[in-house]
Amino acid sequence: MASLREKLAGGNTALGGWIQIPHPASARLLASSGLDWVAIDAEHGVVDLETSAQLIAAIAGEGATPIVRLPGNDYAVTKRYLDAGAEGVIAPLVCSRADAENLVRSAKYPPEGERGVGYCAANLYGFEFDAYIARANRDIFCCVQIEHIKAIEQLDDIVSVAGVDAAFIGPYDLSASMGITGQFEHPRFVEALDHFKARCTANRVALGMHVVKPDADEVVRRIAEGYRMIAYSLDVTLLGTAARDGVRAVRSTLS
Repeated sequence: MASLREKLAGGNTALGGWIQIPHPASARLLASSGLDWVAIDAEHGVVDLETSAQLIAAIAGEGATPIVRLPGNDYAVTKRYLDAGAEGVIAPLVCSRADAENLVRSAKYPPEGERGVGYCAANLYGFEFDAYIARANRDIFCCVQIEHIKAIEQLDDIVSVAGVDAAFIGPYDLSASMGITGQFEHPRFVEALDHFKARCTANRVALGMHVVKPDADEVVRRIAEGYRMIAYSLDVTLLGTAARDGVRAVRSTLS
């Protein structure tokens, strides 16, 4: 089966999900829904490394690719999530070429990077060491989050770094950095988004977008716009939306 990295490199669309609930049941349910990948939110969620290892196993067990949105872009942290079995990482707030290079350095084994080599969950504590080492640099997925106007200004330098497979737009943070928080129709934001799409496409880096509200129609629209790494909502939003819609429908019959 093709890895997420190979899937995107082949021009295919990869549909994913986002999780913040730190329990394997949530991870299994989302991963078993037919998604290509599921990202554990270690930046804004309350999940820690030990729990992430359990979530990674649950996601992989359902055939989806487990990836982690990192709490930052730190070498020591990045390699630990990969050692725990993540097949890819998303680094937040990448604003420069140096930031992008640091992500790749942390995620790839020599000679492509400087990831430390050792027995870990990813290689079944050494029992699948050779097989994992042989495929890791080929399969480990590296994604940068573009969520600041500084990153838009440095975009060519960022997405031209060898080993960067995708760039994920962070619309709320990006708009906030421009002084127009949440104003996604603002001309300056639209201009920044157009620049993002053009430069990523020119550098053959997959376009990523998180459709936060569970709106399948918007996902379809984003795919038509050229986004190929799409996150369809997140577990807390899916749960909360379904619960509220259901309760509202029931209560409307009681009034």
